[in-house]
Amino acid sequence: MKKVNFKIFNHLVAVLIWIASIASVYGQKYEVGAGIGTGVYSGDIIRKIDPAQAGFQGTLFGKRNFDNVWSLRIAISGSVLEGDDGKKPIDLVAKSRDARFKGGVIEGSAIMEFNFLDFLRNDSEFRFSPYAFFGVGYSYFMMKGRESAERFTPADFYQLTSPVIPFGGGVKYRLDDQWTLAAELGIRATFTDYLDKIDRSAGVIPVSEIDPNTGLMLTRIVNFGNPYTKDWYYFLGLSLSYTIPNVKCYAY
Repeated sequence: MKKVNFKIFNHLVAVLIWIASIASVYGQKYEVGAGIGTGVYSGDIIRKIDPAQAGFQGTLFGKRNFDNVWSLRIAISGSVLEGDDGKKPIDLVAKSRDARFKGGVIEGSAIMEFNFLDFLRNDSEFRFSPYAFFGVGYSYFMMKGRESAERFTPADFYQLTSPVIPFGGGVKYRLDDQWTLAAELGIRATFTDYLDKIDRSAGVIPVSEIDPNTGLMLTRIVNFGNPYTKDWYYFLGLSLSYTIPNVKCYAY
């Protein structure tokens, strides 16, 4: 599993290096950049985005501008994701469940961007443009957590992978002919319900107490969540990109 994921990571790095190496030849059509922000999760522990349970997020990307409207972005992103029933339980059952997880995600993605305004030309009347994007990606999750208080162990580490569907939007602003600042909200739909270590609706959990009347181990039923919905995560942040200037060759 680890070897496969590292191969995917290495291929994505190679693509970014390739984009940077040929950018000086074609010019203006290519950008390289980086961004920082926050990453948050929603699923069986957090139903709505909770800014109080957000982690650091960063990204590196290369971009190919096909025209003044469409661009292809190849990116590698990493973020810390977490959820904790103890911080903001959705109800009393969740508070009793006391599930929690925290860990990192590494994502590789290929995304198409659509600019609503023609702002990429140096002589354009617009210095900014809202934009939307959609694409495909693949994520590797490295987590540590528990699905309830009674099932916790100190070394409860787990990892998983999943295809993701990135989509969202933002606003770009051209600082000058080479530098562009962007603010973006990205949504990631995953194909797993195990990001938060919860993938079932209910279960019987031992309470670690003996019934004095029967001498049997006491148990209780815990409502873990909805096994028919998948987990999601989100990126919100700022990025700065550099457009490689045209390289003109003159004949003497």
